Order: sequence, then C-alpha cells, then structure tokens
Amino acid sequence: MGRTRENKTEVVAEVKELFQESQLALVIDYQSLSVAEISDLRSRVRPLGGTCKIAKNTLVRIALEGQDHWQPMNDFLKGSSVLLLVKEDFGGVIKAYKGFQKETKKTELRGGVLEGRALSKADVDALGDLPSKEQLMAQIAGALNSLTAKIAIGIKEVPTSLGRGIKAYSEKE
Repeated sequence: MGRTRENKTEVVAEVKELFQESQLALVIDYQSLSVAEISDLRSRVRPLGGTCKIAKNTLVRIALEGQDHWQPMNDFLKGSSVLLLVKEDFGGVIKAYKGFQKETKKTELRGGVLEGRALSKADVDALGDLPSKEQLMAQIAGALNSLTAKIAIGIKEVPTSLGRGIKAYSEKE
C-alpha cells in the first residue's frame, strides 16, 4: 500500500527538520541490507548524535528545496539511499559507519555534504580520521598543562640559581 499525501507531507517535514538540525549529511547505497542490519546501523550512530533516515529520493529532494547549502546532496540521490545525518561528532559517526560497512560489506558510501560543499568518499574518509572533540580537548589541555609546568620550573629556577651563585661567591672568599 502506497503512502497517502498527508503521510508524504509528514515525511518531507521530518526530513526537512533533520537537515536543519544537522551539519553533515552522508548518502549511502543500502540496496541489499536487511531490516536487522539497518537497525544495527541506526543503533551504532544514534548514541553519537547521528540519525539514519530512509526516505524516497523525491521526498528528500522536496525537503531540500529552498535550502541552498544542501543542494549538492541532489547529486548523490539515486537508487536506494540511506541518509546519515550528523549533528556534532562527524568522526564518531563516520567511524561507526565504516565499522558497519567493514562487517557487512553490503553498503557503499556515495558522498556527503558539509557546509554547502559536496564531499567525495575520500573527503569523508579524511573526516573520519580526524580525532574526536574529546581527544582534541585532551590534547589542548595536555599542551597547556606542560606549558604551565615549564613556566613554573623556570620561575622556580631563577631564585635557586641566584642562591647557588651567592653561596659559591661567599665560599670563594
């Protein structure tokens, strides 16, 4: 049984809202996936702030009308498509998808869109290789901590060196 007009309108509104909340969108060919495998993909990306959405390409195109920064997405919408929409943690969601793809070997990444720019498969892989937000924050904190430690050691060393110099001079005489 096909979708009703009201149902299609709801799907378009839902997809439009998902795109407005997202920063990155990926399009994946899912032709041979079972319902259990799609549920597995959803459960992998959901905790990382990703959403896995299946909708007809025509409904997605309608949802993208008027959203100029998502227009490159139209180039990837052909055949059976799954949308992976990411709010924050690009790397985490991409890594989760790569793990899923490695296990199932049934999907193929067509491309994605980030900030109005179309991303090739290589671009998406490069995004996936970036460290996560938490890792970057830890690296910055570590760098700041080592810098403050070096400053403290330097400040402490000045009076110590001065004291040693005075003691050596007094012992000399």
